[in-house]
Amino acid sequence: MDALENRPFDDITIGDSASVTKTLTRDDIALFAVVSGDLNPTHLDDTSAEASPMRRVVGHSLWGGGLISGLLGTRLPGPGTVYLAQNLRFHHRIAPGDTLTAKVTVREKRPKANVVVLDCSCTNQDGEPVLSGTAEVVAPTAKMSVPCGDLPAVSLRRHDAYERLIERCRDLEPLSTAVAHPCDESSLSAAVDAARSGIIAPVLVGPANKIRDAAQQFGLDISAFPLIEAAHSHDAAEKAVALVRTGQAEALMKGSLHTDELMAAVVKRETGLRTQRRISHCFLMDVPNYARPLIITDAAINIYPSLEDKVDIVQNAIDLARALGLERPCVAILSAVETVNPKISSTLEAAALCKMAERGQITGGVLDGPLALDNAISEEAARIKRIESPVAGHADILLVPDLEAGNMLAKNLTFLANADAAGIVLGARVPIILTSRADSVQTRLASCAVATLCARSRREATAAAAAE
Repeated sequence: MDALENRPFDDITIGDSASVTKTLTRDDIALFAVVSGDLNPTHLDDTSAEASPMRRVVGHSLWGGGLISGLLGTRLPGPGTVYLAQNLRFHHRIAPGDTLTAKVTVREKRPKANVVVLDCSCTNQDGEPVLSGTAEVVAPTAKMSVPCGDLPAVSLRRHDAYERLIERCRDLEPLSTAVAHPCDESSLSAAVDAARSGIIAPVLVGPANKIRDAAQQFGLDISAFPLIEAAHSHDAAEKAVALVRTGQAEALMKGSLHTDELMAAVVKRETGLRTQRRISHCFLMDVPNYARPLIITDAAINIYPSLEDKVDIVQNAIDLARALGLERPCVAILSAVETVNPKISSTLEAAALCKMAERGQITGGVLDGPLALDNAISEEAARIKRIESPVAGHADILLVPDLEAGNMLAKNLTFLANADAAGIVLGARVPIILTSRADSVQTRLASCAVATLCARSRREATAAAAAE
């Protein structure tokens, strides 16, 4: 329909009607709540016991009233209509997936003021009444045609991948986590939020007065958490690492200190948490327009990794993906092109990594490269370039050439594609949780959930090895 045409008052007769049918989605409910400001849990939450607390979204028949308003303004009488009054009764709740048919029928005309009274109804796919009532409008007196134009594109940031991760931790024991120097609102609230959600059991390490002052200032209850005194941030990092070495914590979490301060304590040969693996960082990206969680590595630790480094970086990422439930994650080794070019070192390293995977030097995943970003994540791009690969268009892991490329890619997705990035450091004795002051609450929870799942996978692997 290119234009909306109205029905002037004189052209309307008793019994005229118009209807519209629409299937309700979760985005419809969320957008309606945002626009109207109606955040009443009764209108948004499913009260069924089976529903996940993170995914409970159920609509209210008030949304059907929006369909009625749309009919009056676009169909009958249409453009130029002025809404005077309505009297609607709601009969039945609605949920995502319900298909509603809204209908308005002219029951009365009042020529003196060009008022039209219409019967209004809305039923669901089972014929059950959702709402009924009447509406009074002032109908336009002149014929009018209004170009439809294109509605603005509206997208909602969805965090389904993060929700699933967090949900998987709800039946697990909270992960004992040493939190190094949580002396500001961001880092302290991250620990409190994760503890409240049952994901971690934090042990706070730092200047006790500073931590208590921050908790009081920002209204955070830390009374249930152990608090270990440390003189300053470096001391806090050392003592938090010591808690892990002595088995008093199964994870490490960055507080309000620089990452290099924490990592300096982690990599110390005698007192740190190093293993035979190269330590690397993974961003677990929740990208609204990508069908699966996306791991980007390494965008935070290794600046210009060698081929030998990349073997460990890839293996760390594969182990992470498997801990998150992917049996055979697809690894795309990124470069600027899809062919091996001796002048581009990243393409040579990609080819070598793929051969090493074939020979069993890298295990648990499916590798392919070099691949450009477009054909790594887009089946269509891979098809156009005639790339036949089990990885192209289905990447779970993106191995970037160096830190600069990875950091730019992650931030590009964050700020231009509305993605969120949960961060974790792997390759040490325990997972290390890195959160940012800019992270949302859910991103912080996701980072902690990733660490919890990694720790569980590590325990299971250790138990299996001991049983053999």
